[in-house]
Amino acid sequence: MKEIRDIVANYDKWQSQGKKCALATVISVEGSAYRRPGARMLISEDGLLTGAISGGCLEGDAMKKALLVINSQQPALVTYDTMDEDDAIIGVGLGCNGIIKILIEPIIESLNPNPLQILQHITTTRRKNIIATFYTKNEKSQNTSGTKLYIDESGSLPGNVVTQDCENTIYKHYKKVLENSQSVWVDFEENNIKKCVFLEFVPPVIQLIIAGAGNDVKPVTEMASILGWDAVVIDGRVNYAKKERFPSACQVMVAKPDQIIKQIIADDYTYFVLMTHNYNYDKAFIKELCNINPKYIGMLGPKKKLERMLQEFMDEGCPLTDSQIHALYSPVGIDIGAETPEEIALSIISEVKAIHENKKGNHLRLKPTPIHA
Repeated sequence: MKEIRDIVANYDKWQSQGKKCALATVISVEGSAYRRPGARMLISEDGLLTGAISGGCLEGDAMKKALLVINSQQPALVTYDTMDEDDAIIGVGLGCNGIIKILIEPIIESLNPNPLQILQHITTTRRKNIIATFYTKNEKSQNTSGTKLYIDESGSLPGNVVTQDCENTIYKHYKKVLENSQSVWVDFEENNIKKCVFLEFVPPVIQLIIAGAGNDVKPVTEMASILGWDAVVIDGRVNYAKKERFPSACQVMVAKPDQIIKQIIADDYTYFVLMTHNYNYDKAFIKELCNINPKYIGMLGPKKKLERMLQEFMDEGCPLTDSQIHALYSPVGIDIGAETPEEIALSIISEVKAIHENKKGNHLRLKPTPIHA
C-alpha cells in the first residue's frame, strides 16, 4: 500500500504541473522475479518515476515504452522473458528466471474513474478491496485494456465495466478473492476476443497501535512509516502524547486504557504493542483488549512481568483464555540480539510482520521451497 500511496501523491503533484503520465503494472509472473503481480510504477512524460516493477533492471526499458504509451494514449502489454539466456543482450539481465508481463496504460483524466482515481480511493479506506485490471491475450491489441474498476466488500462495482460479460466474470469470482485474501486471474471472452482480468486483492494497511509515548517509541513509528503502516501512539500523559514528538505517526492521542478501544477501529490488520513502562497501564489495557481478542499484543518487559500479570488476572477471578494468552508476545520482538531503541524497534516491527504473514521469522536459506511459493 505504501507504493500505491506514493504513486497517488506524486500523480497529484505532477498533474498540478500539467504533466501527462502512464501507469505500469506487473500483471503476471511465471517463474521467479524480483517483484510480484500488483507491483506498480508511475511514469511522467518527462521521465520521472515513482514505484518499481523490478529490482531496477526493467525500469529503463519500461520507461521508454511508457513514453510511447503517453504519446499514443493507447495501452500496451510488454513481456520480459528472462528464461531466455539472451536476455542480457537486450539489456534486461534480471538474473531471475521468469516471464513477466507488464501492462502500461495512459492516465486519461477525462475517464471517471481513471486508474489513479481507483488507487486513490483504496488508500482512503480500511476495507478489503479488489482492483480489476483487464488485458488481451494478443499483445498487439490492447485498446480496451487497463485498470477499470475496484470492488469492495459490499460487492459494488464502481468503474468502467463495458459489457455484461465483464460484470458476470467479476461477480463469479470476487467473493472467492475476498474470502481467500488471494489474487486470481480469470480468462473470459468478449466480442470473440480472448481476454484476462487480474483480480488483485488489496488489503488495508497494517495498523500498529502503540501504547506508550516514551522516546523508545519514536523509532518504532519511524520504521512503521517507512513500511507504509499506520502507527497510532496512545499515552495517558498529556506532556508526552504530542504529535510533534511523533511526526511519523498518523495519529497521537491522550487516553486512559478504558478509553482506547472506543476511539480506534480495530480489524484483522490491527496489531498492538505496549511500551508504556507502566505495569498498571499495561495490565488495564490488556484487560480491555481481551474484549476484542486481537491476534497480537506485544509487551515490553521480562517474562516475570507477564507471569505476574497472568497470575493476578487469575486471582481476581478473570483469568485469560488459552487463545488470549497465545496472542500475548512478551518479551516482545524477534531475537536478533537487540539492545538499542532502534534495534528493539526493528525486532518489534519484524515480529509484527512475521505474525501478519504467518511466518516463523527463520533464515530464508533454510526455506525448502521458493521464496514466493
